[in-house]
Amino acid sequence: MGPKLFSFTKGETTYSLRLFPIGGYCAMEGEDEESDNPRAFNNAKIYKRMIIVVAGATMNILFGLVLMMITLLPVEQFTSTTISAFQPCSFTASTGLKEGDKIVEFNDYKINTASDFSFAMYTMPLVEVDGTTFEIYKEDCLFYLWGHCSSISQKLTDEQFKSMYKLWEEGSKVILNTTDRDSAYKAMCEYIDKINEAVSLEKVAEYPAIEEKATRQRYRTDVTVVRDGEKQVIKDVDFLTYRDGETNEPTIAIDFTVLPIEKNFGTLMSQSFNQTVSVVRMVWGSLVGMVKGQFGINDVSGPVGLASAITDVASESLKTGFLDAVMSIVYVMTVITVNLGIVNMLPFPALDGGRFVMLLIEAIFRKPVPRKIEGIINGAGLVLLLALMAVITFKDIWVLIFGG
Repeated sequence: MGPKLFSFTKGETTYSLRLFPIGGYCAMEGEDEESDNPRAFNNAKIYKRMIIVVAGATMNILFGLVLMMITLLPVEQFTSTTISAFQPCSFTASTGLKEGDKIVEFNDYKINTASDFSFAMYTMPLVEVDGTTFEIYKEDCLFYLWGHCSSISQKLTDEQFKSMYKLWEEGSKVILNTTDRDSAYKAMCEYIDKINEAVSLEKVAEYPAIEEKATRQRYRTDVTVVRDGEKQVIKDVDFLTYRDGETNEPTIAIDFTVLPIEKNFGTLMSQSFNQTVSVVRMVWGSLVGMVKGQFGINDVSGPVGLASAITDVASESLKTGFLDAVMSIVYVMTVITVNLGIVNMLPFPALDGGRFVMLLIEAIFRKPVPRKIEGIINGAGLVLLLALMAVITFKDIWVLIFGG
């Protein structure tokens, strides 16, 4: 965009390269002015103009589909949403999920792919829950048993670690199946002793005390699953909630594994389509979240912030290999191109979505919006968009310099 550097004409079209690499555009005769040419944009039938207006956003999303397929080509197998096993200290198993459950809805968000699940999980709000329930007590017993195993694991040989892990799994299942506090606490203590005996450590002098609080912070939500062929809503499922060691902020983690999906041509095609749809839903969900106040200005980035994010993604992915870094960048490109397509179709002046609304008005009332009024509306919308871009760019530069 901006001042023209050079241009050339081929056929009836002039192609130009301009100064600012912040976007591109195409302009047709009769798009922003009146024209007597019967082939001009303003003289085309309404349905043709509608097709032209939505073509850009459509191509953005189709290009995202191609990029998604590229990111999935090196993948050996795909990720399902069907639970295969739980970690020994699983909060989700303690509060209702079972092996074989296929997650189809989470936190009121429909789940079709693992990407849907990730988005729904990491946008789930932290809530205060009743800290005196038996479920919370069992979680504490599981967590303390895990903490004991974690504290001694660095001192163990490989054989000792295997013995410890086996007993940890066994003890966690026993705790999960208890029906009262005394049984849960007794099982935790017994397995601390069994683990110490198995790895030749002394019996602990004092068992950890389970501290009950009136309220606890948890990532908790209702989860809809398909279990034994039927849909079931599992109420108040807790996800592993712990404090980050560096920031001391509450953090959420997945405490189960899922079944793989075999990779073949059919699953590659279906996963490419489904995961592109997931990105579309993620972008739309993020926009809705901004309207609801779930996300703020700090969650929005412009070109400067995107460049920084891509650098971070590439640096992190390089730790596991060059190909991983390339595929991560391509995935970010997928999100960006889909994002551009959706945002461009928002019913806002100066965007294609705003033009589409004008065409709808023309189709309904059989009369176009006066060019002067349309120009004023689009001009005002453009000023607001440029102002928003300036604010976001300033925020991105501030974060880049001062952190945040």
